[in-house]
Amino acid sequence: MADYETQMDYHWRNSMKPARFFMLDARVAIFLMLFIIHMRMWTFLTFIAVCLLFWFLERRGLSFQAAIRSFRTWLLGKRRPAWLWTRKRKFHDYG
Repeated sequence: MADYETQMDYHWRNSMKPARFFMLDARVAIFLMLFIIHMRMWTFLTFIAVCLLFWFLERRGLSFQAAIRSFRTWLLGKRRPAWLWTRKRKFHDYG
């Protein structure tokens, strides 16, 4: 059974692997479909720009989700309190 499992290319742990569209993230296919449905120069340029963006992110070693988190971290800055002072729990002594 162990040899059979090691020879398989698919496994439940591979379910989180990102879907690929040729050599890019599968989200590029959305813009390809937009271009196929509405063939205009601006949709083609949008498709090319998105392809270049995803290619650049992959060259930097980031997935799309990691790039969004990195951008959010950069946008918010270094000082981020964990809780607002209004949401902190107060100590209650019932004794």
